[in-house]
Amino acid sequence: MVIAIRLFGKNQLSQLNAGDVVLLMLISNAVQNAMVGENTSLAGGIVAGLVLFLANFGLKKIMFAKPAFRSIMEADPVILVKDGVIDYKAMVEVEITLDELQEAIREHGIEHVEDVKLSILEVDGNISVISEEKSNKGMQYSRIKRKNKRKYH
Repeated sequence: MVIAIRLFGKNQLSQLNAGDVVLLMLISNAVQNAMVGENTSLAGGIVAGLVLFLANFGLKKIMFAKPAFRSIMEADPVILVKDGVIDYKAMVEVEITLDELQEAIREHGIEHVEDVKLSILEVDGNISVISEEKSNKGMQYSRIKRKNKRKYH
């Protein structure tokens, strides 16, 4: 499985999105059925897995080539704060509470929402925050990286 994922372009296994998880579940189900079902041949499982990988590979290529198709298949980033003003309508649409937004802002080292130049809910679910302060300029961390950083320091 890992070799197939590497061959088809997924170079960071820790960055799996929802589509990749579904693909892995489908492949595991197809291979499991080939191993314990009526057709217990290894070739049947390999063919089922390859067909699913090729379908996913083709879908990724189409998404890369056609931005309109990509916007149908994936969510677009959502601006939550712009120039210190919170967009409550956008927060309701993406179901993020004010506490979650404030937590993400604090995790980025910013004390007040008014100091946020731009805060975006990214496609992968992370909240990116850019501050207006010169001292924090260029310091942009995702939630995952910040949590891992705390473990080691």
